Amino acid sequence: MDKEKQNTGFFKKLHHKYRLVVMNNDTLEERFSVRLTRFNAFVFAGTVSILLIVATIYLIAFTPLKEYIPGYADFNTRQVLRELSLRADSLEKDLRQKDLYILNIRNIVEGKDLYEEIPDTVSDPAVFSIDELPRSREDSLLRAEMEQAALVGNQVWDMGETHNTQYGKFMSFFPPLTGMISSHYDPGRGHFGVDVVADHDEVIKATLDGTVIISTWTIETGYTIGIQHANNIVSIYKHNSSLLKQQGSFVEAGEAIAIIGDTGLYSTGTHLHFELWFNGNPVDPTDYISFQ
Repeated sequence: MDKEKQNTGFFKKLHHKYRLVVMNNDTLEERFSVRLTRFNAFVFAGTVSILLIVATIYLIAFTPLKEYIPGYADFNTRQVLRELSLRADSLEKDLRQKDLYILNIRNIVEGKDLYEEIPDTVSDPAVFSIDELPRSREDSLLRAEMEQAALVGNQVWDMGETHNTQYGKFMSFFPPLTGMISSHYDPGRGHFGVDVVADHDEVIKATLDGTVIISTWTIETGYTIGIQHANNIVSIYKHNSSLLKQQGSFVEAGEAIAIIGDTGLYSTGTHLHFELWFNGNPVDPTDYISFQ
């Protein structure tokens, strides 16, 4: 009975009415008053608390504030990390392809087999320059012999015999173009070839059998094609209007490889800039080829 009375008294107290009055402290004038019970106060406080909890959950779940919660994994962040990882893999793949390209150029120059992929033994294929080819005593003697040879017309390059080593038979150079030479070979001013002027749409031909190692376009030289020949001979053809062969193609002497043009910043008119390199050194093409 005592417990029932206590419970009954407690619930009655919840419904006891109170009056909350807000008064002016100086004039004692009543500004605001409200009648309430303890039950109403509990309901109001509970409602406010629930609203605050709901608002907090909403802010955390649907606003960027959730990213500041320690340990929270944002889906967008994971997606960005995945995209960055894919980009890094693509860049690594591109770098490996470029390294393989440089390595194969080096193998072509040295007369070695080509690789389909970078071998594990090659950790850092550095940029290879043709002028880094080793020059033996036989090579020096051969260059001296060529420089002293007085060859005219459609010249024949005698690879000769030096130190009991047969380099090959006579090599006949095919004129890449027939026309007038407007600028001669002058390495002193950085002109490592000859400029041959001809009619528009004239066909450029390969001077020897070989493999195309360069077939590209640059700002300075326009459409440019380069061919690696036997015995470390390289021929370069610049300022073309279009290229007929792609990198890696095998061409024969006299085969069409490009069309004469006027492309590149260094071009001053329709012509062919032709260079001939042996063992990493430029040579005067007119010593071995007649362009008229």
